[in-house]
Amino acid sequence: MKTLRSLLLLVCLGGQPLAAQETPPHRLLVLTDMEADPDDTQSLVRLLLYANQIDVEGIIATTSVHMKDRVHPESIERVIGAYGEARPNLLLHESGYPTARALQSLVKTGLPEYGMGGVGAGKDSEGSDWILEVLEREDDRPLWVGVWGGPNTLAQALYRLRETRPEAEVDRLVAKLRVYTISDQDESAIWIRTEFPDLFYIVSPGGYDTATWTGINAVVEGIDNATIGNAWLAEHVQQGHGPLGAVYPDVAWGVEGDTPTFLALIPNGLSVPDRPDWGGWGGRYELYRPADEALNRDGFTGGVPVAPEPRPIWTNADDRYVPYLPNAYGRSVRPDTAVIEDNKVTLWRWRDAIQNDFAARMDWTVSPYAEANHPPVVPPTEEITVRSGEPFVLDASEATDPDGDALTFLWTHYPEPGTYAEPIDLYAENLWRVYLRAPEVDEPQTTHFIAAVTDRGTPALTRYKRVVVRIVP
Repeated sequence: MKTLRSLLLLVCLGGQPLAAQETPPHRLLVLTDMEADPDDTQSLVRLLLYANQIDVEGIIATTSVHMKDRVHPESIERVIGAYGEARPNLLLHESGYPTARALQSLVKTGLPEYGMGGVGAGKDSEGSDWILEVLEREDDRPLWVGVWGGPNTLAQALYRLRETRPEAEVDRLVAKLRVYTISDQDESAIWIRTEFPDLFYIVSPGGYDTATWTGINAVVEGIDNATIGNAWLAEHVQQGHGPLGAVYPDVAWGVEGDTPTFLALIPNGLSVPDRPDWGGWGGRYELYRPADEALNRDGFTGGVPVAPEPRPIWTNADDRYVPYLPNAYGRSVRPDTAVIEDNKVTLWRWRDAIQNDFAARMDWTVSPYAEANHPPVVPPTEEITVRSGEPFVLDASEATDPDGDALTFLWTHYPEPGTYAEPIDLYAENLWRVYLRAPEVDEPQTTHFIAAVTDRGTPALTRYKRVVVRIVP
């Protein structure tokens, strides 16, 4: 069966062509406790701006611990209606934006019941049925499920799958799922991870305060946090940006806490969604079973009990990060004196680029092509093999900009995704081509380098080239 995206790409929609992608767009199905917190509406506004680069295959209204007995599909439909008004202008900038009518057809409803009370015999819903329908499509791509509230509609779909399909078929379909949840917002989450131990699952269990996803809105001491501030949102999103900006609500608790579930699906050259340990806009996670004492039972969970983790999950991992600052003279950048190391930095280290990308797409909703900025086009991820002690080159010189803007380059060594942990000095990290010498090793090692290529347009937009270096003795 062809997806909505495949059909749309066969139709000439005018405007500028969609930038070429290395792989087909990722499939995404969203579960949202819309109206429990304004951040679901905020995240939906952003998601729709990328609806031409991500195959949105369902938006399901659900409950959560913060809204136990109500669901609000009409609020989802209201945001999609505003998107429909903005769509003609979005198509001036990139093709492939689905119609509002097509997106409205993807809005489904879960049961207005909380947690495991909505799971079991007789608990099927329009939402759980839709998950199974989408999952069973003849499509080899994984199905990502972004869980913005409670996951019990997904739990019911899995319950029904196991009740009605042979074991081999259950295993095959579960293997296609990729779940990224914003912590555990009902007790069906631990049931899912217990009953389906092979399910790909990204989560920060326990209190929200230690969760990786909070890096999207954490106010971090020692850096400029302006791009998550209320004044920035008013200027770049809410005011003067048409009907879609007008439906973006003010912050109540934290801005866009659900957005990390789909950031890694945006084709920016950095993220490899099936490798959460490689890091990207959605944060970095490692696969392990967290110790019971590390589960932060004292943090806020809304009252969801924190149970011992039954098996390995993709969960919190630390990065060691040194921000770069602009230089007035000489080399254009210099490393800061601050060194920050924790799990939230794996997400907020990219945050200004994330926010600028959002701001540019909000501009697309009201501006003609010539009066807006568009991201650079950067060479794809590269894997190279070098011998211990030998020279090699990192090269992003083929990057171009569709608007003719000047480009800046910043290479960073990113050791955490690899096996070689020692820092490697880049000497002049702001060049488009960097010459290095491999460290001496006694056994094969891997290490990663990232080129952030940023244009000088407004807002400045960044795309990335990742180079995975395999060092052999």
